[in-house]
Amino acid sequence: MRPIDIAEVSKRLLGSAPEDLGHHEKRVLEHVSKRTPISRDAGLLAEEGATFGDRLADRVAEVGGSWGFIIAFALVLLGWMLLNGGILPRLGLTFDPYPYIFLNLMLSTLAAVQAPIIMMSQNRQADKDRLAARLDYEVNLRAELEILRLHEKLDMAVIDTLHRLETEVAELRAQR
Repeated sequence: MRPIDIAEVSKRLLGSAPEDLGHHEKRVLEHVSKRTPISRDAGLLAEEGATFGDRLADRVAEVGGSWGFIIAFALVLLGWMLLNGGILPRLGLTFDPYPYIFLNLMLSTLAAVQAPIIMMSQNRQADKDRLAARLDYEVNLRAELEILRLHEKLDMAVIDTLHRLETEVAELRAQR
């Protein structure tokens, strides 16, 4: 198999010299020329660069955005209110009577901490999505280039066959 000339393929199929192309287009052309796969897993690439804080933010967002958390949180709130509004006052041991000022403080603190952590996770997910889109672009460009090259090969094969047939027809006419 003859090697693929990157400059020629770039000029012919992309209409630009390799030095005028972006990083992703150059990477695709290199893989085309080496005949190597280009696809990569965006999730794995994103996890390679993830810090402990990134993974923690993802975990907090995963737990905080689940029905399990909502149900457990509702049960804790209900238990807090029953305990401080009904059971402990009868025993004279109330530590957060109605209107539950301490509970409100805890809820505000939780919201103040949880919201930015969830935003960090959402930003990280947006970065993963952008990475996946770039990788999809590379794979799609590679597929498009390969299809164009196959079309060229088929066109050349058809042209060669037509030339051969023309030659054979001319020889047959000459024999008559």
